[in-house]
Amino acid sequence: MSPHAPSGLLLVISGPSGVGKTTIVHRVRERLGGRFSVSATTRPKSPVEIDGEDYRFVSGDTFKQMMESDAFLEHAEVFGRHAYGTPRRPVEQALREGELIILDIDVQGATQIREHMPTAYMIFILPPNDEELQRRLETRGREDEEAIARRFAEARREIDLATSRTLYDAFIVNDNLDRAVDEACRLVSERRHTTAIQR
Repeated sequence: MSPHAPSGLLLVISGPSGVGKTTIVHRVRERLGGRFSVSATTRPKSPVEIDGEDYRFVSGDTFKQMMESDAFLEHAEVFGRHAYGTPRRPVEQALREGELIILDIDVQGATQIREHMPTAYMIFILPPNDEELQRRLETRGREDEEAIARRFAEARREIDLATSRTLYDAFIVNDNLDRAVDEACRLVSERRHTTAIQR
């Protein structure tokens, strides 16, 4: 690798439902390249998903063996039903090869990532305010009022958790999608450049 070539970087982007995180993650990848880490999960594969591309679908026993052998950078059980985890080996290999690896995970997962990979760069996406977050959740049109209220409460908990500790390197308020994407790309590019110079 040439001097000052971009270095490998594990980028973690978190944020609650309704902040535009998924759109930002995909636009950052389109602009900067890199690839998404493929999570392992115990949930059943849907007809449109591809094993090894969307997720790595594994049995509960296999997932447990992977946990016991420290094969995950982070893992969690979601809604008490299915387990998800970020396999360690593909991420470490990609970083050695100088790639940008992007993880879209929650605060709980980011906390585990920070323990295993302190050099990961972590961004948290915030809504402009509570009213806008509520409006975005309502206009998604996917759920009834009770589900929206539950999602809003979960989002507030995640925001409070993220902002009450020194886990994230940067916070971006998504009050304008293009500006938020520009800011995320600028921050990540600066981090990769700084890391390359320090090597």
